[in-house]
Amino acid sequence: MKLLGHGLFVTTIAFALSPAQPALRWSGYAVNFPIVQRTHSPLARLLGVSATQFVDVTRVRLRPSLGLWPDAFVMLEYEWNATYSSSPLLFQPSVSGIQGQIVDLHWSAVDGSRWNILHFIDRLYIRQTTEMLDVSVGRQRISWGTGRVWNPTDLFNPINPTSFAKVEKDGVDAASVRLILGNFTDVTVVVNPRKSFRGANYGVRARTNVGEYDLSVMGGAFDDGPVGGLDWAGNILDAGFRGEFLISGRGKKRAFSKFILGFDNQFTSDLYGLVEYHYNGAGAVKKSEYDLGALVQGNILNLGRQFLALQTSFLIHPLVSATAGYTVSLTDGSGYVGGMLVYAITGDVSLALGGQMFYGDSFDEYWFYPSSLYCRIEAYFSGSDQTRSDP
Repeated sequence: MKLLGHGLFVTTIAFALSPAQPALRWSGYAVNFPIVQRTHSPLARLLGVSATQFVDVTRVRLRPSLGLWPDAFVMLEYEWNATYSSSPLLFQPSVSGIQGQIVDLHWSAVDGSRWNILHFIDRLYIRQTTEMLDVSVGRQRISWGTGRVWNPTDLFNPINPTSFAKVEKDGVDAASVRLILGNFTDVTVVVNPRKSFRGANYGVRARTNVGEYDLSVMGGAFDDGPVGGLDWAGNILDAGFRGEFLISGRGKKRAFSKFILGFDNQFTSDLYGLVEYHYNGAGAVKKSEYDLGALVQGNILNLGRQFLALQTSFLIHPLVSATAGYTVSLTDGSGYVGGMLVYAITGDVSLALGGQMFYGDSFDEYWFYPSSLYCRIEAYFSGSDQTRSDP
């Protein structure tokens, strides 16, 4: 609560002393997911839950932004998340973690066996930009890497690709300074403290452009271990070619390396395709070594070593689009297929029908996940600017 109190205090003082007219802008969205999901019967019996469950997830996110003076603003993102389930769940369809957050700004309004209502502050930062600097301090989104499915070089809070009810990366408490050296060339330093600056996670990323390629190198320390990596995005003929590579020294975890290679192409104005391979050196080579507890807690995203993902999207009509995907663990042969049909009712409201079907032998990686059929009803909204009148 101290971080929140200090942030609100600084915002109030800045608002009062600003010679300009601070502008308040706001936006947000509401989304509802009615879901029917089925867990493999042996796993359901082991956990003592129903194999078939009904789940309903409702999320409301508000995004007010306060402009303080030229090129400076304070950003807040606040969310209510309500989940109903007909029986206890192994994997929550939509959760927000607290990795990288030194102050817990999550509050439980209802914590029951079937109903859970959580509200939290996912972003709260102040940002100042100039011609050469971009500085942000507070709870913010840090997003590194070029992968479309996996991001090995994004160590702050990558998102699980199996999640269909959560699209935002969790905010991390950090100070970020980006030095702008020219067009497409910059150096970014991010410090993510824990309870103190001793043992903090930090990273440095230098980015530039060479020909048709955007190139980046990064280094730093995460979980008390050194890391280094690189990423790129460019073209080979008409296809996009992207990749990431990460090597992590021994810290709290054993040393490992990860990388992805991906190709994508906009075949026509209506048809897009993607293939991405992921090598996860932190994963296990056989399922008897899987760390399921770390997966459930959100500390890791994958259990095995090698993965392949195929995705495509097709614009059926200006208001109707379809997406489909297939992901397989090359370690144990399990995987899942998914798809979604989206209808844009208006520019701000959409309706979607989708599903995910997981398969695999007992205790394979994707055997643990429930297959789902779901509906998504989504509405975005925004408000007009409000300015303070001078006395």
